[in-house]
Amino acid sequence: MAAPPPRNDGRIIIHFDYDCFYASVFEAENPVLKSLPLAVQQKQIVVTANYEGRRRGLRKLQLISEAKKVCPDAVILLGEDLTKFRDASKALYSFLKSFVWGDRVEKLGFDEVYLDVTEMIEYNVELLNSHNLANSFFYLNKLDPTIGFAYDATTFCGPTYPPSPDGQPEATITPSSSSSDALRVRLLVASHLAHYLRDQLEQQKGYTATVGVSTSKLLSKLAGSVHKPNNQTTLLPPYTAGQPGEESNVTRFLDAHDIGKVPGIGFKLAQKLRAHVLGREPNSETYHAATPGDKVTVRQVRLFPGMGPPLLDKILGGPGSPRDIGVKVWGLLNGVDSSEVSQARATPTQISIEDSYGRLDSIDAVRKELVTLAGSLIRRMRTDLTEEEEEDTKDSIPADERKESRSVSRIRWLARPRTLRLSTRPRPPANPDGSRSHSSNRISRSAPIPPFIFNLGDSVDALAERLVQHSLMSMFRKLHPEKSGWNLRLLNVAVTNMVESAGEQKQSSGRDIEKMFRKQEAVLRDWKSSSESEPAPSQLDFHHYQSSHEPRSGLSSKLAAQTPLSYESPAEDYQTAGSTLCELAQDDDDVWEEISDDAGEEEAILSDTCKLCGASIPHFAMEAHELYHRVPD
Repeated sequence: MAAPPPRNDGRIIIHFDYDCFYASVFEAENPVLKSLPLAVQQKQIVVTANYEGRRRGLRKLQLISEAKKVCPDAVILLGEDLTKFRDASKALYSFLKSFVWGDRVEKLGFDEVYLDVTEMIEYNVELLNSHNLANSFFYLNKLDPTIGFAYDATTFCGPTYPPSPDGQPEATITPSSSSSDALRVRLLVASHLAHYLRDQLEQQKGYTATVGVSTSKLLSKLAGSVHKPNNQTTLLPPYTAGQPGEESNVTRFLDAHDIGKVPGIGFKLAQKLRAHVLGREPNSETYHAATPGDKVTVRQVRLFPGMGPPLLDKILGGPGSPRDIGVKVWGLLNGVDSSEVSQARATPTQISIEDSYGRLDSIDAVRKELVTLAGSLIRRMRTDLTEEEEEDTKDSIPADERKESRSVSRIRWLARPRTLRLSTRPRPPANPDGSRSHSSNRISRSAPIPPFIFNLGDSVDALAERLVQHSLMSMFRKLHPEKSGWNLRLLNVAVTNMVESAGEQKQSSGRDIEKMFRKQEAVLRDWKSSSESEPAPSQLDFHHYQSSHEPRSGLSSKLAAQTPLSYESPAEDYQTAGSTLCELAQDDDDVWEEISDDAGEEEAILSDTCKLCGASIPHFAMEAHELYHRVPD
């Protein structure tokens, strides 16, 4: 079957992969470590080592005991607390994002970032002077022509694929109307931008990175892995075959890769493809690189008799498989990747905390671990989902009392998750020979997130204990109703289904109405009669204001309950919590099964009825609900 042509619509993608990220975080804190063999430990395993350590025998996934034997003077630092790595990753992401036009910057894990620099490259290609390419200037800012860097546009910066003789580009190029030459010019200019960003990253932040430059996420990521560490690779055109029987640079580049190295083809899919090509089940049962006898290249799969989307559907399809998986994988094998670099988000789509265990088989141990995970989750939420905003109080002070502008800081939620999820991975039972089969299957349970988790005035430890007591233990017992006999390898606690708070950012779902009322009050104060006694809307809780001025239908009530708010006092917190509980209980009684207490009884939780509104309310929520009714209109 003829290969589909790689997508080439002029996009230019740069892929950053920070070198030895975990070790680099420690080295950035203490530069002396750069000259020492350094290993980062999680559990009893080396998760990464710096280059000096690798040179002296340290390697990823090595037992700590073995690492000490191989390199007795190795510096081993504990890396189980991911806070510093997460903070460093976030700072580096923001740093790179500050250079890119259009916010097309996507973070993948802690140590990878995709940059869509198409707009920047097109702008600078248009400004090239074909008569003086050696003295070109890259403009980093359209409005300020002094911001940028000088470069030589007669040659690529850094290595290329295919490599050129003596390490030099195949030929000096000039802008041309030919599509292949036009792409070549864009890639050349992008290679200099990639080098500049790498240089800035090292000089200003102390981190090095391996970089790939191409026209898609797939190709740029693979290109970046050619020359490691602290280097870059540009995949040269032609990206399509010129004549029948010829192979493009993309095809030759991909063909040499093991099938499991192709982004988008995970371990399970790779194992199925290996089994089909080899005619037997592969020996390797882990996520690590295939054993020599199991290695299957992209070329072997692509040229296998009858290979194409229909056969791939047959090999990879089945219950739970994505739709059109054959077409997608066939495209990946031929270098086709249409996925866009996601626009930068102010907040993550989910927050997930997990840990793995050698043996976890008692309810007390599970409870203890859940408290630890819940605490880490809440800290992450406060770090990633809140911001400190300064409000100018000048306009809120009467003119005759106004002396100078003052600022007041308060914490606001940028987004609020709606769903709490608990996942576990049970350890497979032992085989007759004592070995255990590898399993990556998880089982999960989801529930509405309890409102108290957003109380910024409460301590993290107190909230973690409360979250475990009211939600997580109940969810765990529904996943594992047996009181004993299970053994867990992994626990994961996550919050998902994010809803961004209203604000003035362009990604926000709307304007901050409370802030709008405050601004309106400030503007109209000087025009109001002194006899006016009714408080302005901004002096009231917004939900309270809304409920006293218009009836709430079932739909509008539910939407209002799901709208994130910034609670400024315990009374407002309980008021909104009571409102939310009332409205959700009227819509779906089953929702409370997920957030029952941890006693494990099967008694009906919705046994109390509110005497004022007639709604069925859980026992633990009745006090808050009654307080909601007592708040004056």
